[in-house]
Amino acid sequence: MFDKLFAAQQKAEEIKKRLDTISVYGEVENGAIKITATANKAITAVAIDDEFLKNADKEELEELLLTAINKAMASAEQVSAAEMQASAQDMLGGLGGMFGQ
Repeated sequence: MFDKLFAAQQKAEEIKKRLDTISVYGEVENGAIKITATANKAITAVAIDDEFLKNADKEELEELLLTAINKAMASAEQVSAAEMQASAQDMLGGLGGMFGQ
C-alpha cells in the first residue's frame, strides 16, 4: 500500500515538472497584450504592444491585462486538468472496467 502511495506521489511530482515546461497564452485586442504562463499557473511573460500602450488609458490597460491573465490561467487549468486526468487513467490501469467504464 505504501508503495502505491509513494508511486502516486512520484507521479504527481513528474506531472508538476512537466506542467512547468508547458507554456500557455492569453491575449486580447488582437495581440495588443499577450500573457505567457506555465501550465502550473506561473506567469512568465507580459508583452504590451508599444502602439497600443501609447493610446491606452490606465483603466483600459488594467481591464485588458486582467482579461488576458484570466485567459492564460483558464488555459493553464485546462492543460493541468487534462494532464491529471491522463495520469489518473494510467495509474488506474485496467481497473476502469470495474467501475463500469
